[in-house]
Amino acid sequence: MRIALTGSSGKLGTVVARELRAAGHDVVGMDVAGVRGPGFLQVDLTDYGQVVDAFTGVRGKSGGFDAVVHLAAIPADGIRSDIATFRNNILGTFDVFWAAVRLGVRKIVYASSETVLGLPFDIDPPYIPVDEDYPARPESVYSLVKHLEEQLAIELVRWHPDLSITALRFSNVMDPEDYAAFPSFDADARARKWNLWGYIDGRDGAQAIEKALDAAPPGFDRFIIAAADTVMSRSNAELVAEVFPEVPLKGDLGTNDTLLSIDKARRLLDFDPRHSWRDHV
Repeated sequence: MRIALTGSSGKLGTVVARELRAAGHDVVGMDVAGVRGPGFLQVDLTDYGQVVDAFTGVRGKSGGFDAVVHLAAIPADGIRSDIATFRNNILGTFDVFWAAVRLGVRKIVYASSETVLGLPFDIDPPYIPVDEDYPARPESVYSLVKHLEEQLAIELVRWHPDLSITALRFSNVMDPEDYAAFPSFDADARARKWNLWGYIDGRDGAQAIEKALDAAPPGFDRFIIAAADTVMSRSNAELVAEVFPEVPLKGDLGTNDTLLSIDKARRLLDFDPRHSWRDHV
């Protein structure tokens, strides 16, 4: 496939660009900043004209793209002001979705976020493990935008029944060099309770994107994307009893199994996380 990849200079985007190219896809990275060279175009996604121009033809190539992978965003609260985060992220996503639809692209995979599940869980989740079955609970401006992006996607596929948009609710993205710090998390169960002790290796994030590009049918769907395990050596039973003692349990927690359920992604996308911090520490 010929793929437009926004946010290609980010932590996840750099891994996704590498992995998709290794799988044989023609990837054009797009970001507001990045290393100049073949396969990269500097684009301000909040400028609709730039997005349309980039999607129409890049460096002398014409014919557009088969798919768009949209990862670009201010990646969290606290980096810029709330209004700047809201404006950048919602406008950039609208421009990308709208340009893709107008230009005939019928496959979009994009980064939603685990934050729509109710992070940082200062209010208890409805049950553990959490999944995609309960309504979004945004608790920040960044998360609110992610929720609104999902609502935008729902309406666009209603207007265009042949359009496929897949929202991947990525957990906290990690690279192998990040794993040296993981053993220290055991000292305080509350230090990482904010996302139920979850994470995702960037390589498995790229795998989820490729699976969605291959398998997602027309329409909209959302998937939690996390590693198969938690960041903790301590057992789930111990962690939940200490931090979330009143929360109902939804099935067997396993010893260190992810508490961000990936059952739906496994079932519908054939997602199979292969990387664990335990293999590096």
